[in-house]
Amino acid sequence: MTKKERANYVIQELERLYPNVPVPLDHSDPYTLLIAVLLSAQCTDVRVNQITPLLFARANNPHDMVKLSVEEIKEIIRPCGLSPMKSKGILGLSHMILELHGGKVPESFEALEAMPAVGHKTASVVMSQGFGVPAFPVDTHIHRLMVRWGLTSGKNVVETEKDAKKLFPKELWNKLHLQIIFYGREYSPARSPKWEKDYITREIGTKKAIAELVRK
Repeated sequence: MTKKERANYVIQELERLYPNVPVPLDHSDPYTLLIAVLLSAQCTDVRVNQITPLLFARANNPHDMVKLSVEEIKEIIRPCGLSPMKSKGILGLSHMILELHGGKVPESFEALEAMPAVGHKTASVVMSQGFGVPAFPVDTHIHRLMVRWGLTSGKNVVETEKDAKKLFPKELWNKLHLQIIFYGREYSPARSPKWEKDYITREIGTKKAIAELVRK
């Protein structure tokens, strides 16, 4: 298969497996999504969805969030890990949203990435899932699978994102990146991929990826 043929196969199979893909992080608007994505760094979506109701019961908008102290936020979000950095980021970006953006989450990559604790991936998720703007957030699941499937030779998520955007139609980006994440979690996890389950890798994977599956 050519790289384009492999990409088309991925699109076809993921649409068959996941015709309707929910957003993994529970949220009610772009602000609560932004906070949830920030908390998800080095933390599972399941854990984030357990913690955000506790935080949002106290503050689910920037006006209420800035009334809390860093220590109060940190104590609530502690189970998500990296709580000192995340709590400062949540308070800092809430102040910026109020002072620079009229209390609303800005709809631009540049403005989002200018906020504390908000990197390109977080901004991409918010633009994609919060505002419907085409974006292709690349996490470790997507990077791993794009490499396994021979769709990128990127050494990091930045290079992999560029390759994904070249390969896949723009109108599919917002759904497809979620479909790949769901497939990675269900069929091709990082630590224990299984030959009998990961059929996309068996079909189109690189020789190295297939060899790894066989050893499992």
